[in-house]
Amino acid sequence: MESSRAIAKENGFASTGIDALMAAIGLTGAAFYTHFPSRQALFDALVSEEASNSADLLAVDENAPAGDLAARLRSYLSTYHVLHPESGCALPTLGPEIARATPEARSEVEKSLKRIARSWSAHLDDKDKAWAIMAQCVGALLLARTVESERTRREMLASSRRLLADVLGIDTLK
Repeated sequence: MESSRAIAKENGFASTGIDALMAAIGLTGAAFYTHFPSRQALFDALVSEEASNSADLLAVDENAPAGDLAARLRSYLSTYHVLHPESGCALPTLGPEIARATPEARSEVEKSLKRIARSWSAHLDDKDKAWAIMAQCVGALLLARTVESERTRREMLASSRRLLADVLGIDTLK
């Protein structure tokens, strides 16, 4: 699962064959079927695990200091996160594939997103802000990954951090 997640988030799941996924762990494509009944089953398991991992990384404990949310947003909107899709959030890399996934996989993603939104809402004055901030973060990361220039990438991320700092009424994201 670990290598499959990294490869899928780096190259896209649809464009990565079973042989490539299995070669990454030193096995043949035929060995895949001893672990999963189908390619879709692997994707569903990968999405479920990634959604849970993202919620663990991004959710903020209700009693945590307000700075914890800012720290998570700063980390999400970082150059490191842009340059290392294999170790970050799956939504900017696999979002379109998740949208076409099974209802069970999408339900797992929805549960994790709601968990993040609830945790962020506890630190915000308006529940709707959590969803808007989440959408801003995913979109900013996706756009930052599409450009070639490091300068443009940094401008996009800094601009998003400034916008969110203004929305949240804090300076620490800037």
